[in-house]
Amino acid sequence: MRKVVFLDRDGVVNKDRMDYTWRIEDFEILPNVIQGCEKLQDLGYEIILITNQGGIAKGLYNHEDVDKLHQHMIHIFKNAGVSILEIYYCPHHTDYGKCLCRKPGSLLVEKAIARFDIDINVSFFIGDMERDMDAAKGADITGRLVQSNSDFMSNLNQFL
Repeated sequence: MRKVVFLDRDGVVNKDRMDYTWRIEDFEILPNVIQGCEKLQDLGYEIILITNQGGIAKGLYNHEDVDKLHQHMIHIFKNAGVSILEIYYCPHHTDYGKCLCRKPGSLLVEKAIARFDIDINVSFFIGDMERDMDAAKGADITGRLVQSNSDFMSNLNQFL
């Protein structure tokens, strides 16, 4: 079985601008995220991102925009020697209907657990919102709440 750290995207991996981030020019990786992910890999963890992208439902951007940004992010990580196992995102928004995949729901985490045979006893979720912690709890994994846009390594050192 695999051990995984699930990461929220905006506010944990990249700067949360308090607006939707879908353009590469607006994407800024937070301090020490790459180094923290390297440390996680050295400890045998794999990395999966779980992110709500409700701007798609609102018509602000589309799936192609999100995929382009995610490919850019994966490229940056890969060049630094960090592998992202998968990125799951919910394109829905509560203002435009209900869905099962949007955090605080745990469906995307559960989907990853089933697909990648993840050991929930040693895996955890780092997020900056209560909805991230709710998603972790719903999937029976440990949630670690951090302050939005904070230093990744400082947070990580508290958990390991």
